[in-house]
Amino acid sequence: MRHCVRVEPGAETASVRKSAMLDASGESVFSSVLRANQLRARISSNATYCDNWTEPEPATEHGTFHLIDTGMCWVDAAELEAPVRLSAGDLIVFPQGAAHTLRGDPGARFTSMLCGEFEFATGKRNAIVDALPACFVVHEQDSGMQFRQLAQLMLHEARSTSFGSRAILDKMADTLFVMAVRHHIEHAPERRGLLAALCDPRLVRALEAIHGQPGKEWTVASLAETAHMSRTAFANHFAGVLGAGPIEYLTQWRMSEARRLLSDPRTSVAAVAADLGYRTEAAFRRAFKRVTGVGPGVVRRQERRPEGTA
Repeated sequence: MRHCVRVEPGAETASVRKSAMLDASGESVFSSVLRANQLRARISSNATYCDNWTEPEPATEHGTFHLIDTGMCWVDAAELEAPVRLSAGDLIVFPQGAAHTLRGDPGARFTSMLCGEFEFATGKRNAIVDALPACFVVHEQDSGMQFRQLAQLMLHEARSTSFGSRAILDKMADTLFVMAVRHHIEHAPERRGLLAALCDPRLVRALEAIHGQPGKEWTVASLAETAHMSRTAFANHFAGVLGAGPIEYLTQWRMSEARRLLSDPRTSVAAVAADLGYRTEAAFRRAFKRVTGVGPGVVRRQERRPEGTA
């Protein structure tokens, strides 16, 4: 079971933050994964509670989050070792949409918050969500100036009746999620999966090569050379951190890129196959269906379907 990462306010040290900072290679890989998976976030409600209140939140197929505006509240969830107390400016994120319960704090007569959800066009399973815990918290006092300014701007916009506020909030919710993930990378006591690899100077070199040139005929040996490791040590380390071997990861990344490229109706399936290193369109179609469970044509039709239709 995945558990919530809970860092006590004020507990982070400068040395921890510095050790987890991403270099240019990590930034490049992270940006490419976000682009390929097509993050979509939105604000679902601007809620206010008073006195003794309880709000059960059922499990969902998408990620959820709560940004506290005023007051205080407690959060209970099966993934939490103990209830978490949130104050104004704090954010809690449930990347896999785990069930949880919000409840009032006796010290706060009124509590207001922005509630939102996010998902990826490629589905619930992707490298970013897989690397995140069941929930994590960003405390306002440890969040950094940029995060605090964005949160305050969102909360101010939520109180506004100006035209376009909902669209503006949804766009800012995208940024809020990315900044929350960045905070998690920099402050979490443990990282795993893609987020751990981004902080590994050897693995991130190989990932940058894969993400930058997915169509190249990579081998375990050539990737190991890029990472400045022996073939065996590299293969074992890569699989141990990312949960998949280098070539399996390469194939999965190619299919993620294929989904993004197929969203452009001007790009033929044959062109996508060639860009991603497949010698024939048939070979690409077989690989795509093996990894995704559907053919490229199905994905293309889904991309063309107007939002909200069955």
